[in-house]
Amino acid sequence: MKNAKARRHINQLQIILFHIGLGFAANFSRSLMKIYVPLVFLFFLRRVIISRGKDREVLFAAAYFAGAEVFFRMTKALVFYETGKYAVMFFLVLGMFYQGFKRSAFPYVIYILLLIPGVFVAMNTLGFDANFRTEITFNLSGPLSLSIAALYCYGRKIRFREMLSLMDVMIYPLIAMTIYVFLYTPNRSLDTVATSAASNPALSGGYGPNQVSTALGLGVFLLYTRFLIPYKNKWVHFVMMFFLVAMAYRALLTFSRGGVFTAIIMAGVFTVIIYAVTSLKTKSKVTLKLLGTLGVTVGIWFFTLIQTGGMLGNRYENKDSLGREKEDITTGRLDLFLAEYKAFTDSPVFGIGVGKTKSYHEELLGTSLPTHNEISRMISEHGLFGIIALMILLCAPTLTKLQGRKNVYFYPFMLFWFLTVFHSSMRIAAPGFVYGLSLLSLVYTTHDQKKKKTSSLPRQQALPQR
Repeated sequence: MKNAKARRHINQLQIILFHIGLGFAANFSRSLMKIYVPLVFLFFLRRVIISRGKDREVLFAAAYFAGAEVFFRMTKALVFYETGKYAVMFFLVLGMFYQGFKRSAFPYVIYILLLIPGVFVAMNTLGFDANFRTEITFNLSGPLSLSIAALYCYGRKIRFREMLSLMDVMIYPLIAMTIYVFLYTPNRSLDTVATSAASNPALSGGYGPNQVSTALGLGVFLLYTRFLIPYKNKWVHFVMMFFLVAMAYRALLTFSRGGVFTAIIMAGVFTVIIYAVTSLKTKSKVTLKLLGTLGVTVGIWFFTLIQTGGMLGNRYENKDSLGREKEDITTGRLDLFLAEYKAFTDSPVFGIGVGKTKSYHEELLGTSLPTHNEISRMISEHGLFGIIALMILLCAPTLTKLQGRKNVYFYPFMLFWFLTVFHSSMRIAAPGFVYGLSLLSLVYTTHDQKKKKTSSLPRQQALPQR
């Protein structure tokens, strides 16, 4: 048994080192990533097929691509822009082919059906051409990936230990992305790059700061939970905590606040939950760790503030590069929201059709920017049907809690979905997939504990470690 655990820890270290090397390789040659993506897809496909759709393998495959999507995009490794979402959907649908889904997940079937009228409305206004197909796939790939993740995960049981492993699978490609971002803009170059208080692609691996901040923020939260629920192997724990600090640092350097604030809120909620479900002895340990976390956080903030010449402080104080107060703290998102509200009032029942918000932005604001808010997009493009669909997304997870299902990550994961789609829509697969993970029912007891009839998550016992 000890030998098996030792081999598992060695394998995990090897996986971490592999992804560190992957970050270096991507910086050396992006073309290598175009080879890596199909290889890793086939690797997970083989595991899913051999296991005949075992939950562990299906969720691991989807988790890897959800975590890797932004990294693959920034390295130009994907054939299609939405390949990451397609891969997540593919593995989850394949899993349902083997195992089906719970009948109680029917609200998410209704959710999918509610999106259809908006497609027909768009067909009448945009016409059935290449532009129409592009708008449909761009705007509906996110909701569709969410609904499939929810269908697969709703009420499905996995062990808490497997949940921890699943989160590690999401972290691995984020480690590679962190290495790549460091190499793309070395620390010695920051003073020549951080010349304004605006979000900066040059500090985000040459890609969209909002998406990079979201991905790194998710990584920060996942690793923070492993700081509170530590890895059993000290070397693995040390390396992962190093990347916790590295991801937090690079998330700040994107100058995109959404992902950072989301990570902070999720961490705060998870900490409260840990305090609520653990013993007094564990609470004291968590308190000491929180004091350490506070010290490290302050250190990272001031280090980054100095490196950016104070520009980071201006960004978070809503000031421009000269230190002048900006009028709009939402960086234009409020104007987009108001334009989408106007679209809803123009067509409150069926909506204006999928992809039509761009034309409203252009007409009212003089810009054809896509939406940044999935909530307002659903309401404007789908009308009353969109409101009902949103109510399903908000209310259906509550049923899982009322039915007694346990998931210590339920509230943080739901918050990640809601806060992310509120400031960044559903441009990446992670919010929809993490929403699905919140619907899982975690089993905290081992086989031996069940025999002793112990409770599944006792208050006087610390959470299990891995």
